Amino acid sequence: MQDKRPTGLSRRNFLRAFGGVSTTAVAAVALAPGEAQAYDPGEEETGPRYRETDHIKAFYRVNGYPLKK
Repeated sequence: MQDKRPTGLSRRNFLRAFGGVSTTAVAAVALAPGEAQAYDPGEEETGPRYRETDHIKAFYRVNGYPLKK
């Protein structure tokens, strides 16, 4: 008996090949070296953010934390 397999590209193989090619293309674009941009947070974001306000002091007092003097 001879196998009668089509010699062309079947639908399943076409989709498998297309998926592999598209995944490779996306990976190549994502991994391509580009110019890096440094983030500058600016003056406002680099300053001190913690402030010991009245409600913070009340939280420390209620929960038994020692308060700074």
